[in-house]
Amino acid sequence: MDSRSHDLRDTHYYNLLLMAMAPKDVEKKIESLREKIRHHEYRYYVLDDPEITDAAFDQLMNALKKLEGEHPDLVTPDSPTQRVGGKPREGFVKAPHSSPMLSLDNTYNEEDLRNWERRVHELSGRSDIEYVCELKLDGMSLALHYEDGKLLRGITRGDGSIGEDVTLNVRTVRSIPLAIAKEKLKQAGIPAGFEVRGEMLMPIAAFRRMNEEREQKELSQFANPRNATAGTVRQLEPSVTAERRLDYFGYMLLVNGQTYFDRHSKTLDALEAAGFKVNTRRKLAENFAQVWAFIEEWEEKRESLPYEIDGIVIKVDRTALQQELGYTGKAPRWAIAYKYAARAGITRIEDILVQVGRTGKLTPVAALAPVPIGGTTVSRATLHNLDEIERLGVKIGDWVEVERGGDVIPKVTRVVEDKAHPRGHKSFHMPERCPECGTKVVRTEGEVDYRCVNANCPAKLRETILHFASRHVMNIEGMGDALVNQLTDRGLVKNVADIYRITKADLLQLERMGDKSAQNVLDEIEASKKLPLERVIFGLGIRFVGERTAQFLAEHFGSIDALMDASPEELQQVNEVGPRIAQSIAEFFQEPKNRDLVEQLRKFKLTLTGHKKQRGTKLAGKTFVLTGTLAGYSRDQAKKMIEDAGGRVAGSVSKKTDYVIAGSDAGSKLEKARELGVAVIGEKEMTELLG
Repeated sequence: MDSRSHDLRDTHYYNLLLMAMAPKDVEKKIESLREKIRHHEYRYYVLDDPEITDAAFDQLMNALKKLEGEHPDLVTPDSPTQRVGGKPREGFVKAPHSSPMLSLDNTYNEEDLRNWERRVHELSGRSDIEYVCELKLDGMSLALHYEDGKLLRGITRGDGSIGEDVTLNVRTVRSIPLAIAKEKLKQAGIPAGFEVRGEMLMPIAAFRRMNEEREQKELSQFANPRNATAGTVRQLEPSVTAERRLDYFGYMLLVNGQTYFDRHSKTLDALEAAGFKVNTRRKLAENFAQVWAFIEEWEEKRESLPYEIDGIVIKVDRTALQQELGYTGKAPRWAIAYKYAARAGITRIEDILVQVGRTGKLTPVAALAPVPIGGTTVSRATLHNLDEIERLGVKIGDWVEVERGGDVIPKVTRVVEDKAHPRGHKSFHMPERCPECGTKVVRTEGEVDYRCVNANCPAKLRETILHFASRHVMNIEGMGDALVNQLTDRGLVKNVADIYRITKADLLQLERMGDKSAQNVLDEIEASKKLPLERVIFGLGIRFVGERTAQFLAEHFGSIDALMDASPEELQQVNEVGPRIAQSIAEFFQEPKNRDLVEQLRKFKLTLTGHKKQRGTKLAGKTFVLTGTLAGYSRDQAKKMIEDAGGRVAGSVSKKTDYVIAGSDAGSKLEKARELGVAVIGEKEMTELLG
């Protein structure tokens, strides 16, 4: 709290404290204290405008703790005293989102932004469109679920469909209300059950203070506030999260997974009225000129902010128009992020190292003389690949310009050559063998990247295991980051087959692993053996082979043996498998260590055979677009039926579209089809085409 002298106010609140301690109607006194504390938390952590000193606030909190200690039956989960509580957890439980948390498309210049705005006008057929401009906070997305006005759950973004339940940590963040009075929600126009989506971040001052403390304790420091936020939110010990002052800004309100208000600007106002922290640095713009003026204004002011931003988010204000514009495969068409130019510094390359990533890609990394860039000390920067090194003409010993952009990962952008910055003389050569496992590296013809294709490579191990155990692959519940880190660090798991060698004794020696938890993990591992062939193929982590491609491969070949022995030409006969994917699959199975891995999985009786299935040809070569609501099928069901019949479902209408299937409340896609003369059919005609 504010440490300025407030003697009169302190006396006033101390008298209130004495009144609250009167020996009558204890329950009302406790609730009265809670409301006072919530009010002052809101004044301090949301409005940054405290009314009382730290000492006065502490007196109120201590009085509440004393009363609750004397009457434990009156303690409620939403009490301000219960922000930090519960035992350290063994890991984070996966939790589905009510609707996908999608990322935004990015643009980096005025021309591209104008093109986006033009497309919004063209797709909607409207000229009068208002936009909401907001600062693009550099943190992590988080969804908060409330029931009866009380915080029920906090979920990270995860893969957009499924995140992790981090509720215990979320409760420690003072700018997140644990409970909101029904009267306050009613005044804000918000029902008692709702979801808020927003950005969790660490203010710059808190970030610097935390790193200073870690340096004093001889602990490693976080590279930037975004990484510090992610690391803090995913702490297994909530008390650690509580020590680091995180902040939360709401920007979306959902009810039953759907946008609630008819305008985004109303959503922000309602969240503010309900007591959430909403960024006041926002603007309702009537045209592109106002949007661009807001972008330019905050590019100049960004260094004055108490937190990091990397751009501006622009959203269409009207919800109905958002729904009409719809989505691409990964992002909404009605919103975009304008990213500011990167910040740069000049330093010297002391060496070039090789880093092996999760997919096996070998990335040259410049080891730099430390240089401060945008509030962060940078000592490593990516050089991307050998072609980029040759393009830049980089040598060890060169002085270079390093940029730190919105993606945070610093990169070398040019060599600096003048009298003050002499050139280096030592050239870099990509190693012939993986620096982690010694496997001969592969460079596919036509590609720039060198790769290690050994599925057992230690550099890939942690992410490979996490991928293999994830929900959409082998679905081994409980095998998350915390457990996998311990299993790999202790050498208990050196490849995915080792998962099936784990014993209860192995698990019981790990931290935060009891008998019941260990048995649950073993049961999940055993159950995964029964999953179908396509899951195993997907789990191997073959480059370019996702869930859908794995299913096509399983249906076409019917066994892992047939797949392993297939030539690139035979692989290309599979639906949606082109030369690039075929070459990747062939390279994977040409590596003896990968074939040995399959044999190990066979010994553990995983499902390595399936049933061949030929997809229909009735709709082969035909492209469909779905719009509106179908009466008899969900969107996913209709899509699967079309694809099973050999057809393709696209997300937008073009001249190449054969049919638009229009249900009730069809949107702009229907108008687009009529403009282009594309055939429009209903659910009945679709069923007839499918036979």
